[in-house]
Amino acid sequence: MDDNKINDEEKQTESISQSGQIFEAENQGGLQPEEVAPEVEAATGEEVAPVAPGSEMPSEPPPVVYQENKNKYFIIAGLAAVFLIILIFFLRLFLGGKPASKEVSLTYWGLWEEKEVFTPIIEEYQRKNPGIKINYQKMIPQDYREKLLARSKNGQGPDLFRFHNTWLPQIKDVVVPLPDTVMAGTEFEKTFYKIHQQDLKIGDKYYGIPLYIDGLVLIYNDSLFKQAGISVPPSTWDDITDAVINLTVKDADGQLITAGIALGLASNVEHFSDILGLMLLQNGADLKSLDKAEAAGALESFRKFAEPPNNFWDESMPNSTTAFIEEKVAMIFAPSWEALTIKNINPDLQLKVVPVPVVPGGSALSLANYWVEGVNRYSKNQVEAWKFLRFLVEKDNLTKLYETQSKLRRFGEPYSRVDLGSLLAQDEYVGAVIKQADSFVSLPVVAKTYDSGLNDEIIQYLVNAVNATVQGVDYSDALKTAKKGVDQVFEKYSIQ
Repeated sequence: MDDNKINDEEKQTESISQSGQIFEAENQGGLQPEEVAPEVEAATGEEVAPVAPGSEMPSEPPPVVYQENKNKYFIIAGLAAVFLIILIFFLRLFLGGKPASKEVSLTYWGLWEEKEVFTPIIEEYQRKNPGIKINYQKMIPQDYREKLLARSKNGQGPDLFRFHNTWLPQIKDVVVPLPDTVMAGTEFEKTFYKIHQQDLKIGDKYYGIPLYIDGLVLIYNDSLFKQAGISVPPSTWDDITDAVINLTVKDADGQLITAGIALGLASNVEHFSDILGLMLLQNGADLKSLDKAEAAGALESFRKFAEPPNNFWDESMPNSTTAFIEEKVAMIFAPSWEALTIKNINPDLQLKVVPVPVVPGGSALSLANYWVEGVNRYSKNQVEAWKFLRFLVEKDNLTKLYETQSKLRRFGEPYSRVDLGSLLAQDEYVGAVIKQADSFVSLPVVAKTYDSGLNDEIIQYLVNAVNATVQGVDYSDALKTAKKGVDQVFEKYSIQ
């Protein structure tokens, strides 16, 4: 066999070994290939030509060498590695292993409370929930509502925030309901006061979690009471009238030296709108019935304290809170936190805090004024934000908050939980709030919410009504004019 033919045979063998699987198509048909030696053609029924002289045909053809396909092993090895990785993942998943989770950062906009109040409780929550970070920011109240709305809608708002108990109608675009998985409605109703349920419920969902409760109380100067021979604080409006007569001191010219109570004017009576709102409710009226006789009667009762011939309060007196601090007035109406303001400026003043007076024969009633924590509709971590708020109102955590607040000032915020009320019922500053907790009612006439909206707009119409009566306008006519403006405000915020 010559060299060329040998080379051809080697090439054919190499070609076969490099081609991977041999006769794949024929094998699929179930046929077995017959090995044919080089130079030998399959018989066709004719005789085979004789071999050339000088050449010898080998007794057996050389074996064909088959090489294993290395690529096939690479593929098998790769598939095995992928299978092993998947197996390990599922084993870790089902046997307790968890893939690393991304840290959740929550921004919390607060009001009034310093960062030091929330730092201990936030740090405790973060220790129990390593993947959560909470950034508390104390905001300034002026323009707060507008910033909350604007920044939330452009993606720069907080995850959770504080809002006033009267605000839901004007922040409905940024609030989100409390999930039942965090706190069911039945649990909410067992935990918090009726006023919380009334203020925070829309439909069958609650839109906030309250950390405390507060509202209008009567604050009086105990030293001035003792000088006037009054040993029991007033509990009815008749008691108020009697006490005011005994407490008021005028000079020879009839000018006020000491006023019995700060009432009757809008110009220098702080929280006048809260007080007038309370008197409307106690007299059977409300903001939607300002054109009724009951409303006119309430305004007349308010104004008589600053009208001749008695003039128990007048324009010559300073702002009512300042007058109380300077002991120029014996009684003022205010939310309980105003006692902190007074004591901080005049720590020696002997003040007492009691529930507001009732109409003789009437039921207890006071005006609510508190702030609530809510979660932002635009937050990407709503459930985590709600879980943190849920943590804040656990019994142990609320008591810790109160203790921290009381270390930084004279007293903390009265507990929002009904089952903690008994701990503060006898407190000299906030006990009156707890005693009134079941009789609070809400009206959007609350001073110092700085909302530039619902409350402030309605208050301005009440200011106009009071000032009109100072100028001699009839009570009824003044309130009828006010009603037109109040109705427009209600329509603006879709309040029925």
